[in-house]
Amino acid sequence: MAKKSVASLQTGSNRLTKAINMVKSSKTGAYTFVETIMVPEEVNNFFNKK
Repeated sequence: MAKKSVASLQTGSNRLTKAINMVKSSKTGAYTFVETIMVPEEVNNFFNKK
């Protein structure tokens, strides 16, 4: 599984991070990318969930 936190974004007083996770499909075996923008404290939770 590929995990990467790519960018730190700053909007006003909020700091945000864009996280990209590569997920393998159980049906086809192909990989897809899941991208989300969240607060930096939630990045580890995003990567640890299955």
